[in-house]
Amino acid sequence: MKRIGVIGIALRRDRDTALAIQNLLSAFSDIVIGRMGVPDKESGISAISVIVKGTNEQISALCGKLGKLNEVYVKSAVTSFEIEGE
Repeated sequence: MKRIGVIGIALRRDRDTALAIQNLLSAFSDIVIGRMGVPDKESGISAISVIVKGTNEQISALCGKLGKLNEVYVKSAVTSFEIEGE
């Protein structure tokens, strides 16, 4: 069963890391519904929120791969209700 979730990502400004995140989100585009990124130029930190719809395994796989990147911090929240018929 699929669920809706939110993945919060914080990263220090680093072009290579940002590109790695972009590549991962593209690889998991089948579960990404939308995303928004906000850079904080003063602190050099960016925040990205990603709305996903997928199985627990798919969402966990994406979070796990994001969490392995250098200077990337990830938190996720997944709804408890299940989406039927998908």
